[in-house]
Amino acid sequence: MEAGLRTLELSVRGRLDGLLQGNHLGLVPGPGSEPGEARLYQPGDDVRRMDWAVTARTTQPHLRETVADRELETWLAVDLSASLDFGTVHCEKRDLVVAAVSAVSHLTRGGGNRVGAVVSTGAQLTRIPARGGLPHTRGLVRRIAQTPRAAEGERGDLVTALEELRRPPRRRGLAVVISDFLGPLHWQRSLRALSLRHDLIAVEVIDPRDIELPDVGTVVLADPETGRQREVETTPLLRREFAAAADAHRQEVAMGLRRANCAQLTLRTDSDWVADIVRFVVSRKRRWSGGVA
Repeated sequence: MEAGLRTLELSVRGRLDGLLQGNHLGLVPGPGSEPGEARLYQPGDDVRRMDWAVTARTTQPHLRETVADRELETWLAVDLSASLDFGTVHCEKRDLVVAAVSAVSHLTRGGGNRVGAVVSTGAQLTRIPARGGLPHTRGLVRRIAQTPRAAEGERGDLVTALEELRRPPRRRGLAVVISDFLGPLHWQRSLRALSLRHDLIAVEVIDPRDIELPDVGTVVLADPETGRQREVETTPLLRREFAAAADAHRQEVAMGLRRANCAQLTLRTDSDWVADIVRFVVSRKRRWSGGVA
């Protein structure tokens, strides 16, 4: 475990720093107290940052940027339910969750920033207080990586983790939700309520078998969160219906995240997750700068 975590830290620090090449390593442009430059409003921008004085003077909608707060508080809502203990390519989805935790911690720590986490397995909820410093960050990643696996048949409980971030109310900051978002979308209301106070990022962790069935003949499918099993024949019709249902569910998830003004990052077990994170960070920075790389 220790050797694996050291390798992960080196991969995150080395590759993210190298690929981003000197850009400010941040996931949010603030929230800050010092006003920055004004720029033209872009569709999808937060209207709460509108600069009405500049808008009135120029007759075009403008947004006022803020200088990054050097005491940013980041909270991670980490889903480690039984459905995450699955993977068919390079790793399990659970491994990607730990990788995402390490990457977010690296991108937000430093300068007096603090990071904390709420970890849910369904049966157990663990809260790790927000603190700063490299030793704390390493300890946080280690505790999440060492969280015992959920028992088969134990349902996940993302809603409780989100509510733990809402109450008591915390200072405005960044909330990152890491989950595969499988199952009912009961979390939407809690996420929208959380968005009233925090910038939100959702990290969706998926495996190819979550969205398509291979042509393998007769196979036993199991739901790890209910324990139910069913033997099926992977006919072309069943595979098409499975893919259609999975696509419809992912569209519902994406819609729920958009309604909460939550940015979405998708990590796959068959993809280079570091490159996916870099593309996500760069695209957000371009959006803040009005489309300029």
